[in-house]
Amino acid sequence: MKPTAKKGLGNQTTFTEFILLGFGDLPQLQPFLFFFFFMIYMATLAGNLLLIMLAVADQHLHTPMYFFLGNLSCLETCYSSTILPRLLASLLMGDRTISVTGCITQLYFFCCLAGVECCLLSVMSYDRYLAICKPLHYTAIMNGRLCLQLVVGSWLGGFVSVSFLIPVSQLTFCGPNEIDHFFCDFSPIIEVSCSDTHWLEVVAFVHSSVFTFPPFLLTLASYVCIIATILRIPSTSGRQKAFSTCSSHLIVVTLFYGSLVIVYLLSDSDVLRDLHKVCSVFYAVLTPLINPLIYSLRNKEVKEALRKALLRFFTF
Repeated sequence: MKPTAKKGLGNQTTFTEFILLGFGDLPQLQPFLFFFFFMIYMATLAGNLLLIMLAVADQHLHTPMYFFLGNLSCLETCYSSTILPRLLASLLMGDRTISVTGCITQLYFFCCLAGVECCLLSVMSYDRYLAICKPLHYTAIMNGRLCLQLVVGSWLGGFVSVSFLIPVSQLTFCGPNEIDHFFCDFSPIIEVSCSDTHWLEVVAFVHSSVFTFPPFLLTLASYVCIIATILRIPSTSGRQKAFSTCSSHLIVVTLFYGSLVIVYLLSDSDVLRDLHKVCSVFYAVLTPLINPLIYSLRNKEVKEALRKALLRFFTF
């Protein structure tokens, strides 16, 4: 996290609004960007809501894996709705201002949902670990009660994990009030505060590490065990079948954590700022769209459930 120099309060005027610069340096592309993000948002809502409905309506999808997938789709719907409506409004109307309260609220929900996603991805990796490495005990261990506890724990854990953001609402902002981003993220907000935020940055780093690294390590450990188990399967067809059950989730995990690493662990220099913005688009906007596509196109059970639903719809 980049240290930021803080200005004194003297001769400074506090303000109540931020200006999200976003993609304002590309005025000629505003109509295209609006259409681009609007189509992504509509496709994200349609894809994730469709997966939720299939997981609820089709009896064959009433399994732990699709219970977790339905929750992930619900999360992605909320995730994209936290960012894209405000971005679309600014691209359409040209008004890039957002109140300080609105900005902090967006930051809170964005970080909450990112924390929930880390927990849900680790839960889903644990589910695949049990299914592949402990198949004889899978049904007994991954029962309905445990599934519910894991999901409730993931949602609660995500919201508890961002308690460090509460002091952000007490910061003083006295200019400049421009945020070089398309949504309210932690580092850009801290940069425009004239309060002493060193302690908050330290607490944020420690807090996010405590709540982010354990789910990541659990996910990593699960897939190390999964891959080791798959490699021990003697038949090629057996290895392919085992890997197909977890490949979609592995792709999603790689995309999510890969983009997070680029955005939050690389130095926040001026040279890399545009790269950070592009990668933020990827994990905050494109990942919620890609997830349902990956799970639907690479999963025979989801495709079969969709085929049955379409048949029922057209024969109604």
